[in-house]
Amino acid sequence: MPRRFQTLDVFTETALAGNPLAVVLDAEGLDDSRMQAIAAEFNLSETVFVFEPRNPINTARVRIFTPRRELPFAGHPTIGTAALLAHQRAGDLLAAQDLGIVLEEAVGDVVCSARHRQGKALAAYFELPKLPERLAGTPPSKAQIAEAFGLEPKDLGFGAHEPSLFTAGAAYLFVPVRSLDAIGRAKPGAVAGSAADDPAAFLYTGEAARSGSAYHARMFAPAWGVTEDPATGSAAAAFAGVVCAFDRPGDGEHALTIEQGFKMGRPSLIALGLTIEAGALRGATIGGSVVLVSSGSLDL
Repeated sequence: MPRRFQTLDVFTETALAGNPLAVVLDAEGLDDSRMQAIAAEFNLSETVFVFEPRNPINTARVRIFTPRRELPFAGHPTIGTAALLAHQRAGDLLAAQDLGIVLEEAVGDVVCSARHRQGKALAAYFELPKLPERLAGTPPSKAQIAEAFGLEPKDLGFGAHEPSLFTAGAAYLFVPVRSLDAIGRAKPGAVAGSAADDPAAFLYTGEAARSGSAYHARMFAPAWGVTEDPATGSAAAAFAGVVCAFDRPGDGEHALTIEQGFKMGRPSLIALGLTIEAGALRGATIGGSVVLVSSGSLDL
């Protein structure tokens, strides 16, 4: 049967930049192996499959697959799917006001808001369904990390930042890198024997290529079938914990931009919002722009 799909570029205002995403809109009846095979066929960092919600008050139930595995939660699929469903199902209303979208994901219900901005790309943001937490276990040594990514131990760490393990639904090894030059020299890889179920690696530096960005980042996840990712919302979600642990922002609202994908020629801008109360993280949001690129159908 024909199954409609849409491709989008997320975390960008311009088509053919940002992080590409495939969304299969007619997923009813597909089993796990079929969805995994379709995700491998698209061969994008993630493919989303849309189902009717279990709770009729919600917008949709979604499942998210990389080319090799299913994820309980991911950022750019959440943002892209929220913007797409709002645009398709209530385009006229979206042109007049922001729309609330609730996506049922394996991590739980994710509350999103979709926006239409006159003369600009669609946009969406979501509230973190789960605040970040530091994972148990000791991160790999700087020597192990440097060897995995073709760097020197002296390239790692800046300010108070040290390698750490955090999750907000998906586990990451966060690797602070001293400079923009050093992070540009990093080679995609993985740390042998890393803890926490082989987390993906998120390398970041406080030096940025673009004025207005707080951090420059790269993400490697070969175990997920993703050599390098242009933009990683689930990592940005967990990175909220890194920021709070090492930068210790003061009470109030904070807006940070993370740039990613520049080395790949897919520049991406991720908006990370933090709410700090009494020195602790009380809430966080991830947001970005969405460009519709193509549509078609799978004859499956």
